[in-house]
Amino acid sequence: MLAAACIAPAGARDDDRWQRLGGFLQDSTGSGRFPGAVALVEHRGRIVFHGRWGHADSSGTRPLREDAIFRIYSMTKPVTSVAVLMLMEEGRLALDDPLSRYLPAFADRQVVVGGDARHPQLAPSPRAITLRHLLTHTSGLAADSAAHPVATGLLDAAGIDAATSLEDVAARLATLPLADAPGTHFHYEGSNTELLARVVEVVSGQPFAQFLQQRIFDPLAMRDTGFVVPAAQRARVVELPTGTDDGRLRVAGTPSALSPGVRLKGYDSGAGGLYSTAADYLAFARMLRDDGRAGACRLLARKTVDLMMADQLGGFVPSVPFPAPGEGFGLGGYVVVDPAARGKLGSAGQFGWSGAASTYFTIDRRERLVAILMLQYLPAGSRPLASPSTRFYNLVYQAIP
Repeated sequence: MLAAACIAPAGARDDDRWQRLGGFLQDSTGSGRFPGAVALVEHRGRIVFHGRWGHADSSGTRPLREDAIFRIYSMTKPVTSVAVLMLMEEGRLALDDPLSRYLPAFADRQVVVGGDARHPQLAPSPRAITLRHLLTHTSGLAADSAAHPVATGLLDAAGIDAATSLEDVAARLATLPLADAPGTHFHYEGSNTELLARVVEVVSGQPFAQFLQQRIFDPLAMRDTGFVVPAAQRARVVELPTGTDDGRLRVAGTPSALSPGVRLKGYDSGAGGLYSTAADYLAFARMLRDDGRAGACRLLARKTVDLMMADQLGGFVPSVPFPAPGEGFGLGGYVVVDPAARGKLGSAGQFGWSGAASTYFTIDRRERLVAILMLQYLPAGSRPLASPSTRFYNLVYQAIP
């Protein structure tokens, strides 16, 4: 199938560079590769590249639409961060508030210092978990069986994925000790963001999904974003394949893969529960790029967006390193602090994140750029497909004038 790509004319040389990006996406999709891709690039207020490549299923029988609906998993996290920051602007919470102010069961945390999952040795935490710790994944909650086998075993045993509400999630997490003292280590762990979503419910007095709909999705006209896809639109949901040891693709065994459009988890997951489209997520990312404003509507103040996209880890004493060279972490996404050390094209201050099923976005306020790539694939097996994100972003930055 030929690529259905639209490339904005910008002179022959620039057009060749966009053609190169389209060719890369064409080569990345098809039999034995990613089934399909949708991409959008907006630069200085103009869509300069958009298109669809491949199919909506690995068998190549369903044409892919540009308005295809994807499971965006962890690209939900920045949305949750915006919800928290909106409440901060209203004076209803502060980032350095202890979590126990809103969820009292989290007072007097303990930290694992030895033992095993059946008989853990615990000591009092030297400090309380704050909302900033949750936003930066430095709360001490960790799922790392190599570095923290006891805490990870206890977290696994709590059965967070079996929870039926955010309140249930919080109740299960409140029984657990921490792997590290808050503010000392970065551990990427979705439980942090689930607790933030529960805080939004407690502070706002609304279900999390209702808050997002009224305060973010409706103002940004994100009509295809939510925790459940309406039955009439489920034909637009892209198949979710995963890898096998023989290098083939098969439909993943998750509920949303087997029944596209159903809830990704048993509750409205602030860490990874949303479905969305490339166009919808562009509206969200554009708002952040434009200093919190969408047309006549302002969701966040400019300085709040500055805070969200500032490296928070360097502010801890001592600072907390981020695993990727040249990157720090803001309030819900990576922040580029040194493009040379990172080894990729981009700008200092660039912000973004990805989803577990191969969805990606970046925001570069210096260049007034948003780039979004949506695919659907859960890496697995002995020969997983390589992530296309680095090549995609490098080609984007090569193409912009």
